[in-house]
Amino acid sequence: MRYISYTVLLSLPIFFFTGCGEPALPKDQYNMEECREELLEANDFKSEGSIDHIIVEKTERKMYLYKGNETVGVLPVSLGKNPVGHKQQQGDNRTPEGEFFIHRKLCSPKYYRSLCISYPRPEDIENAQKRGVKPGGDITIHAQPKWNADGKQDAYTLSQNWTQGCVAVTNSVMEELWYAVREGVPVTIR
Repeated sequence: MRYISYTVLLSLPIFFFTGCGEPALPKDQYNMEECREELLEANDFKSEGSIDHIIVEKTERKMYLYKGNETVGVLPVSLGKNPVGHKQQQGDNRTPEGEFFIHRKLCSPKYYRSLCISYPRPEDIENAQKRGVKPGGDITIHAQPKWNADGKQDAYTLSQNWTQGCVAVTNSVMEELWYAVREGVPVTIR
C-alpha cells in the first residue's frame, strides 16, 4: 500500500538540495497506460496518509501539506518563470495566487502526473476580459519534464523557477502526492 511517510516528506528539502541518492521510481513512469488505468479504476487515492489542504508560499518556494491543522510536510517547489504577483494573462509565466482546489488528476507524457488547479476562476476570466486578454489556464501541480525522469537534475530544477505558471515538484514527491490527494482538496497559493 502506498502512503506518504511524513518523516520522509519533512526531510525532502534537505534530501534534494544535497543530491543524496536517487528516487525509486518505475523504469517507465511516463507510461500513461498504468496511470489511466488507476484513474479509471479509482485506484488513485489511499486514505492512509491523505492530505486535506495544500498551501504554496511563493516567496519561500515551498509547499506545505496539511492534515487537519497539522503540517505534515514541507516541500521545495519551482514556480512560473515570472513568479512575482498574481497571474494576469496567458503567457505571463506567473503562478496564480488565491484560493483554488484540485479539480482533476491528469496523466502526462510530458510531466509524469499532474494535479490540476481550478484556475482560472470566474473573477480571473472577468478581469482578463476587461483587459482584452485571455486569462490562461491549465495550471497544475506537476512533476518533472521527461528529460529529468531519473531525478538526477532535481537539485537544479528545484533551484530555478522554470514553469509557465505551474507549481513543480519532483517525480518522487508527485508519486506520493498522487495517492494522498483527492479531487476537491483546497489549494492556497500566496
